[in-house]
Amino acid sequence: MDKKRVLVVDDDVDLLKMLKLRIEGEGFEFMSAQDGAEMLKAVKMKRPDAILLDVMLPGMDGYTALREMKKEDEYKDIPIIVLTAKEKKKVGDLFALEGISFFVEKPFDARDLMQKIRGLVNG
Repeated sequence: MDKKRVLVVDDDVDLLKMLKLRIEGEGFEFMSAQDGAEMLKAVKMKRPDAILLDVMLPGMDGYTALREMKKEDEYKDIPIIVLTAKEKKKVGDLFALEGISFFVEKPFDARDLMQKIRGLVNG
């Protein structure tokens, strides 16, 4: 059976390294992108089973990338966890209609985040 894939979209290289260790340690395949355009390419190349998406990204931001991805039927049901340094209250309304699975504020508890990922991927 193929490994479940988790795509992490964030421009913080140190965060990507830490999440790569955690996600691979759970037995999942780790994918990464550092901006919204890269995310869209990655999704089309190898459809992930879940996406951790930062809001503030260089170039195309996370919200715009999410809206673009959801225009395509084959990708609109991919579970999304929004990672944000902004307060959930401030970005929650923006993402409310987009069917987000979870909001996780930075800094976050890695164990809690991994539990959310496991729940989404193993559904």
